Amino acid sequence: MSDASNTHKPHVVDAKILIGVWFGLLFLTFVTVAATWIDLGALNIWLALGIATVKASLVAAYFMHLRYDKPFNTLVLIAALVFLMLFIGILLLDTGQYAGDIIKGAAPALSY
Repeated sequence: MSDASNTHKPHVVDAKILIGVWFGLLFLTFVTVAATWIDLGALNIWLALGIATVKASLVAAYFMHLRYDKPFNTLVLIAALVFLMLFIGILLLDTGQYAGDIIKGAAPALSY
């Protein structure tokens, strides 16, 4: 049998909060597009990944109701998103090492 204290209590999120988060996501989408208008060099990818991480955290916290769950679950999700951002960023930094070897429109030569 289940204990009455362990039952999950449903919650209703106020519409003002959901609309505020939605406008926040729209604003961050505009910031993402506006970031393409400015050339920051290698920082462009970090800026885009940072904005995407914030947007994903907002969606998970409010629309997936993670904010009202146990705090440990939120911590795990945010840590996973930060590590994903770092892994993708490091991967993209490594591809910059080989950019000079690539000639547009030419296939790499085969060496035997």
